[in-house]
Amino acid sequence: MSQLNDKAALALCLQGPLQSWGHNSQFNRRNTALFPTKSAIAGMCCAALGFARGSAEEQSFLAKFSKIKLTCVAVPLVCKGKDVGVKRMQDYHTVENTVKPDGKPKGDAVLTYRQYLNDAFFYAFLEGDKALLGKIGSSLQNPVWGIWLGRKACIPSAPVFAGIFSSEQDAVNTLFKEKSLDAFTYIREVDSFGQGIDSYMDQAVSFKSTARQFAPRRVLLKEAETR
Repeated sequence: MSQLNDKAALALCLQGPLQSWGHNSQFNRRNTALFPTKSAIAGMCCAALGFARGSAEEQSFLAKFSKIKLTCVAVPLVCKGKDVGVKRMQDYHTVENTVKPDGKPKGDAVLTYRQYLNDAFFYAFLEGDKALLGKIGSSLQNPVWGIWLGRKACIPSAPVFAGIFSSEQDAVNTLFKEKSLDAFTYIREVDSFGQGIDSYMDQAVSFKSTARQFAPRRVLLKEAETR
């Protein structure tokens, strides 16, 4: 019974006009996943807690955060009785004063392509150590640094902290009212390779600018049931 009392679920509301969840791209092309990545959520938590990149506090936190299980649920937005479909847009930026590997300036501006999600709304459920999730929840309500939905241009349009619950099921019952989790499309972190259908390289090990590291994470995607 004491082990059950040590567990909790932290619910995050991820809603905003723009979201971008990078997972498989670097340099000039920055794609977005269709669901929030665990590395981006870990980065959001580190910002809220005020942990500097590559710091000892960050390293300790990420080691503990790797044991937290993540479930992300896509919630359809409704306008005039109809679901608003999520759209993926691509923008471009010009970056000046970039340098070559040898440190010399490139001269010309670099063109980069960056993707965003429009009209996306997710609930993210973090389940695991109650004390750690309580600390994260408090920090999200009063963050040390700014928090955003994957990129600094993607500002939340609603409070990110959505409550701490006894379990993921308790959070689902409270936030979704009469609907079950199976009424939504969701992606869930699983314990073993056989339980999942894909692997994402988004388990953050270090956010140090010169030595970013990520480990694989096994996930299961479940489509919404249609009636």
